[in-house]
Amino acid sequence: MTISMEKIPHPRSVVWQEDRLLLLDQRRLPAETVYLELTTPEEVREAIVKLAVRGAPAIGTAAAFGMYLGVKDVPDADAGRLWSTLRRVGEDLRSARPTAVNLSWALERIRRRLETLKERPVSELKAALLAEAHAIQREDAEMCRKIGEHLLTLLEDGMGVLTHCNAGGLATAAYGTALAPLYLAKERGWHLRVFADETRPVLQGARLTAYELQQAGIDVTLICDNMAAAVMQKGWVQAVIVGTDRVAANGDVANKIGTYGLAVLAKAHGIPFYVAAPTSSIDLQTPTGADIPIEERPVEEITKGFGLATAPEGVRVYNPAFDVTPAELVTAIITEHGVIRPPFGPGLQEAVQRSQG
Repeated sequence: MTISMEKIPHPRSVVWQEDRLLLLDQRRLPAETVYLELTTPEEVREAIVKLAVRGAPAIGTAAAFGMYLGVKDVPDADAGRLWSTLRRVGEDLRSARPTAVNLSWALERIRRRLETLKERPVSELKAALLAEAHAIQREDAEMCRKIGEHLLTLLEDGMGVLTHCNAGGLATAAYGTALAPLYLAKERGWHLRVFADETRPVLQGARLTAYELQQAGIDVTLICDNMAAAVMQKGWVQAVIVGTDRVAANGDVANKIGTYGLAVLAKAHGIPFYVAAPTSSIDLQTPTGADIPIEERPVEEITKGFGLATAPEGVRVYNPAFDVTPAELVTAIITEHGVIRPPFGPGLQEAVQRSQG
């Protein structure tokens, strides 16, 4: 399956154009649609750290292009400089968001590809790096659509679906992971009623998910995070679908802070809790969720969100970007290869093996 990147149903978050990287600045949505023009890996890293680009797959794609920006001006006669630059830039980009495994996955894929060509001229290595970055982006779009198709088999026309943060097209190359079935349902003429958590403290659900679904003409209702239980209690939600930044080998899932609470609520109300996970998000080297590093964000995201003082100066703040949902609260993990049910370990291993060919 080949997807035309020009025909996806939402703004593209990562665009390569004439030796420069254009990133949709998601901090300025929904008020403004502005693209950052980046020409150095340092600028790419800063955009990742400051959430101008976010969502694990989009971060991985941006980092892949960032690697090319780091080496594109290396002289063709200086192979030593090329390899030293690749190591330095890779380490710098890898440290930008430690929880999102797609970031390290994309950088490792670039490294492995170039290792197979290490005796080739520098000009060919640079061309291969850029081609691999484009392949990562293209394959992500195809992968997301497949995830959506598998998820759609778990849904029915007329259902209510609750989602958290933004695991949509803005977080990926196209369609998204958790939001992919919503786009495909619309293509089929289905009517799904979507509830989007605002997602404190940076409001990705309000600013991004509500924005892209509304732009696509999908029925979406925005709620505060603490309203999810009430919406479930009313019987308006028949499925919860979230994305993930990392899946441990046992099926524990790291995702945006607040996901764990939603899983607990879904369990209490007898609602299936589905995790949309490209195989690039599965980390078989991490045994359980307890082994996943959890990034902590600046306190100002809570105390001075969007420029407004919302807490007393000097108050102690805890601001983890992610939490870990135990595998026992997850109904199914959906990859591009299909639906994985508990116990998750064997199914996750098989999905990764299939992706590796």
